[in-house]
Amino acid sequence: MSAIEYEIRNPSELRNAEEAVRMADLENMRPLPRISVHAFCESEALQHVMERCANDRRVAKVSMRITSGGIAAAANMFSGAPTPNLIILETKANAANLLAELAPLAAVCDPTTKVVIIGYYNDIGLYRELIRNGISEYMVQPVAMPDILAAMASIFVDPDAEPLGRSIAFIGSKGGTGASTIAHNCAFGISNLFSTETILADLDLPYGTANIDFDQDPAQGIAEAVFAPDRLDEVFLDRLLTKCSEHLSLLAAPSLLDRAYDFDGQAFQPVLDVLQRSAPVTVLDVPHAWSEWTRSVLSSVDEVVITAVPDLANLRNAKNMLDALRKMRPNDRPPHLILNQVGMPKRPEISPSDFCEPLEIDPIAIIPFDINLFGNAANSGRMISEVDPKSPTAETFSQISHIVTGRVAIKKAKKGGLLGLLKRK
Repeated sequence: MSAIEYEIRNPSELRNAEEAVRMADLENMRPLPRISVHAFCESEALQHVMERCANDRRVAKVSMRITSGGIAAAANMFSGAPTPNLIILETKANAANLLAELAPLAAVCDPTTKVVIIGYYNDIGLYRELIRNGISEYMVQPVAMPDILAAMASIFVDPDAEPLGRSIAFIGSKGGTGASTIAHNCAFGISNLFSTETILADLDLPYGTANIDFDQDPAQGIAEAVFAPDRLDEVFLDRLLTKCSEHLSLLAAPSLLDRAYDFDGQAFQPVLDVLQRSAPVTVLDVPHAWSEWTRSVLSSVDEVVITAVPDLANLRNAKNMLDALRKMRPNDRPPHLILNQVGMPKRPEISPSDFCEPLEIDPIAIIPFDINLFGNAANSGRMISEVDPKSPTAETFSQISHIVTGRVAIKKAKKGGLLGLLKRK
């Protein structure tokens, strides 16, 4: 079958492929600034698309309103109310009537308000005429959620702005799963493997272990950033960072119990914004907790990695976390899963296949239990690749680093030394 025949016989697969490409483009899109958007939808299809847009993490700062109706409804509403920063209009009017229908809205529209029109006529002449008359964009149905977000970004995001760094959050499905150890080793691996400036931020302020794992004792760290958001910028952040290796810097937790660490939902958002402007990769060590601020962090990062141990409590928690994160991040890829401490002697555990089946997700790595390797690394303040660079576990961390930074496609879980372990059993 030729490529052309395949495309004709499989239009749905072609549309899915195009959607996947557009979704991939979203990963590099900067978050939209604090603007107001009002969409007027004549069809249920566009209303559904706009609802998907409203739930996307890149529009977290956007005040979005969706109304059934077209141009006439918009003109009627704004005749007695101020117009937002952006109006999105769906219309079935043809080229001959569209400009006339827009006249009442133009009479009440603020000069600074941008307008995007979604029509049904693929007419280049109409497009040019609309642009000449001050319309910011004309799009032809059917449009998808990435198309709408891309149009909004083209209007409100500075194309010359510096790109934002990639943010990766690691969290355990239960205390003691080794999420912090994995986060620290991956941050070290990313910085070394790719010679990329990387920042590791330890968000567990009372009990963080990143300073111990890297044998550091910084006087300042993330507490100063969180408790002084008005002072926070790239220069102030640079003073708080501790150099761990050539390309890795640490924003350490105080690990003190001299105060209560209660935060509101957006407490860490200014810190994340500055971190993403300061380095190509930021690794976040998120404590095992479920609060407004942890939910905010997990919903705003580029990638989420959940670490679990193969027992029943971890299975329940991992299932709940995956379900919650899929709802919080509907337009993003599902979180990654890492199974850790697999094969611990004398401990009953769930097999990896049985553990992952109800989660409907494959792990990106299965790390076997190795008390000597991890214990020696922790007690010496070194990473696994420094203690034993030729070990299967070191290779596993290398593969995880490739996956979470998007440098390789996810195929099968990298099992480290587990296959050999199973063979010995």
